[in-house]
Amino acid sequence: MPIDDGLIGGIHVARLSRAEAAADVGHDREAFQASTLDALLRGELRGDLTIGELLDHGDLGLGTLDLLDGELIVLDGEAWVARADRSVSRVDPALRTPFAVVCRFRPEVEGPLGAGSFDQVTEQVDALAPPGSACLSVRIDAHVRRARLRSVPRQDQPRPTLADAVAAQVEYDATDLHATIVGFRFPRDVDGLELPGWHLHLISRDRTIAGHVMALEITAGTAWVEHQDDLHVEVPAGVDVGRIGFDAERARRLNRMERGG
Repeated sequence: MPIDDGLIGGIHVARLSRAEAAADVGHDREAFQASTLDALLRGELRGDLTIGELLDHGDLGLGTLDLLDGELIVLDGEAWVARADRSVSRVDPALRTPFAVVCRFRPEVEGPLGAGSFDQVTEQVDALAPPGSACLSVRIDAHVRRARLRSVPRQDQPRPTLADAVAAQVEYDATDLHATIVGFRFPRDVDGLELPGWHLHLISRDRTIAGHVMALEITAGTAWVEHQDDLHVEVPAGVDVGRIGFDAERARRLNRMERGG
């Protein structure tokens, strides 16, 4: 189904052109997204919005850079990138993103987290969320016993896809560190537009380690949670929105890409 202004999976979704995105004034309980996940799967890897433009719409989020050049982390209004050589650096605001989601993070709930794995941590965050929340954003400050992280190398070959990048991804373990984890939980009905379920990126307190979270074990932490009622999606000119709605095979393929499952 195309994106038309309306309710999808319990969240109001609106499609914006780049000009409309520039004029869009964000508000609390709103997430803003550059392009769609389905576009990445089809190889639409050239960035449209700059990181500077993205940060006009939010101060917490995640995504990637032009041609999938690393994992993007937005924290406290600053953009960082974890590249495949395991380096972590601030992002030039002039660089572009082919896919990212951010929000103006105004948490509604704060709560402690006990020790646990990825699934146990996200279950604790789910339990903190306001009842009936379809979309959640989260910030977790935690002592991390172990995290399995990944980044992907810049895709310069002809007509690359997200699958090509993931096939060449670099995975690495980080142990015994203090870190912040940021991310979103989207309902499965926005599959194709976004990644259903939890999508998390991590950055260490000293900004030397970062990446997409594939597996996680924390000893303890604190979570701040906000729900989003609206998702505004900037769709680049000439980019087909693709198929929106839950697709079991696509979900399995994405799970293998995102969590190694």
